[in-house]
Formats: sequence, structure tokens, C-alpha cells
Amino acid sequence: MKALVWHGKEDIRCDTVTDPEIQDPRDAIIKVTSCAICGSDLHLFHNFIPGMLPGDIMGHETMGEVVEVGSGVDGKLKKGDRIVVPFTIICGECDQCKRGNFSVCETTNRKRHLADKAFGHATAGLFGYTHLTGGYPGGQAEYLRVPFADATHIKVPSGIPDEQLLFLSDIFPTGWQAAAQCDIEPTDTVAIWGCGPVGQMAIRSAVLLGANQVIAIDCLPERLSMAEAGGATTINFETESVLERLNDLTDGRGPEKCIDCVGMESHVMASLPDTLLDRAKQMVMAESDRPHVLREMIYVCRPGGIISVPGVYSGLSDMLPMGAFMNKGLTMRTGQTHVNRWTDDLLHRIEEGEIDPSFVITHTVPLEQGPEMYQVFRDKRDSCVKVVLKP
Repeated sequence: MKALVWHGKEDIRCDTVTDPEIQDPRDAIIKVTSCAICGSDLHLFHNFIPGMLPGDIMGHETMGEVVEVGSGVDGKLKKGDRIVVPFTIICGECDQCKRGNFSVCETTNRKRHLADKAFGHATAGLFGYTHLTGGYPGGQAEYLRVPFADATHIKVPSGIPDEQLLFLSDIFPTGWQAAAQCDIEPTDTVAIWGCGPVGQMAIRSAVLLGANQVIAIDCLPERLSMAEAGGATTINFETESVLERLNDLTDGRGPEKCIDCVGMESHVMASLPDTLLDRAKQMVMAESDRPHVLREMIYVCRPGGIISVPGVYSGLSDMLPMGAFMNKGLTMRTGQTHVNRWTDDLLHRIEEGEIDPSFVITHTVPLEQGPEMYQVFRDKRDSCVKVVLKP
């Protein structure tokens, strides 16, 4: 089959690789009908997160048709079923899964000892990510083996296009969780840093959850325009002072809820001195992430507020203003997304027409063009916001 394969830093190729096979009774094989490039894939593209090996198959936003099931799937899936595959691989049986904390499933990260040794923590197994998250082949391919498939799936109806359903795999529930863990109240102002795909979903989720005002911060015109269309007031951080505009929009009190949809590469939203300082710290191994947005959110969030962090961080962050965080009585909620906690509700909202997640798609191309589109997506060329690949 054809698949997008990691060969090293900034080197993704469309290769011919061996078709996946059933390896465990709980496995299923799907024929991929749509997959996507995620902002998290760029962390691997740039080799910011360790644990990738040449030959690893990329991708964790995938859906398709079941073509084979193992004997232990217990009738929960059958050949011909149409499913979206969550990026988190879950067993459905461990203590964390029973609590709905699916992204920290205790069973599915088959290489959790590597993550425990490197970082002192481990996530669930993840598709198409590093060997620190299990080293599972990803879904930017013609076929995908789904381990623990009896639990790791979202069965979806026929008659709804892939484009409306695909993002149940990651960015839609990620944006939703980011907003949901803010405990939004009808009087709240919610400020969102980063208007990429997750940020766009967080904007619409905050609106659906009843926020009084949503403010979106970015610099790219196409992203800001998309945010405005979703109901947000926008701030262009390149031409405006974020602090001054937030003060103007909140009568000097700051937003009650702040969401970081940027993560470890938030240097793109920082001033040059901050960028150089964080880069210098990285070079001497004083930190691995560049947490400009986290710092800014702590400074501007209203006392007693909530900071939500769906943006990916990989290791150590320096110079966080913990004094301000503590004395302002802020709460921070973070985590990889507990995808299956949210998807019944979100699928219903799609079916009822409350939201059509396909609005974020700007490019749809054959899988073979994937290597080129990684660069287009990275460089934000051709007003690129979200890329869907068709095997």
C-alpha cells in the first residue's frame, strides 16, 4: 500500500509499504477513505519531539471502512462498518478508561517504559506518533490496523460526507474539550490564542457552550477571517497590543477563561527578544518548549479564572510566572484529548446541523501529494488552514 513515511527531519515521503494484518484478536483493518495533516504532525516533521524512526508511518486523523476484524472484537464491529478512528488508542477496561480519562489509558502504550524514562509520564498509545506513545503505524495510508478496535472506534452513519465526520478523530473533540474544561458561564469572556484548526474548533465550541464573548488571537488574515465567521472578535498580535485590546474588550478586568491552542511553538506569537531568549535556553537544554502563550495567559487572565491548554508541550518550560498564577487563584486544565468522552454528543450535533466541522478544510488532495502539503501547511502557503488527504 501507499503511505506517508517519516525519513528524518523535514523528510516525509510517499512510499510503498507492507499492508497491515490482524495481529491480535481485538484488531480491525480499515480501508482509509480520508485522513488529514494535523498541527501535531508538524512537531514530528520538525523533529521537535523525540522517538521517531525512519520508516514510521505518519498520521492520526483517519476514517474509513472496516475490511477485516479479529475474533475478539465481540460483534462491536463488522466488515463494511464506517468508522472514525480516534487518535488515542483505548482499551476501555482499565481504571482510567472507566473514569473517561481515555488519553491516559493504562494499557495501550506498549512502550510506556520509554516515555516514563524520558519524561516521567506516558500517554495512551497514539496513532502515527513517536515510539514514546507506542510506535503505532499511522493513518496517512491506504489501510490502517486499529488495535483494541472494539473500543477504539467511533461508528458513524452513512449519508454524511467524510469531511463532516473526519475531525471527530482529533481536532473537533480537542477544541470542544478545551472549551468544556473552562466551565463556561453565560457572562464569560473566553480568549483563545491561535486560530489554527484546533483554535477554530475551540471558538465554535465556546460559542455553542454559551460564552458571552469569544476573542481570538492570531496574525494570519485567513485564520482571523475564519474566526470572525465563527463568532469571535479578533486581535492581530502583529499590529495590535494583545494586552491593551483585551483590557479594552473586558473593561480592564481580563478574560475569565483563556485557551492556549498554540503549545510548544508559541514563539511564533512572541516578540523577538522573547523568541531569542527561549531559543537560547533550548540550545543549552534549559528548556524544551517555548511557552510565550502560557506566560501571557497567566498575566492577563482575570483572578479566579481558568486556563485551558490543548496545545502540545513536550518537556520543560522555563520562566513561568507561578507567583502570579498562584496569587491570582487561577486553575489550569490540560491534557491530550479524551476523544471518546465527547464523541456521542458531538456526532449528534453534526447530525442535527448545529455545526459542520468541514468549514476548516482549505485543501483536499490525493495522498501522493502529502509530502508537498506538509510544507504548504507548515508555511501557511496558499491560505492553507487544514489539509485532507484522499488515498
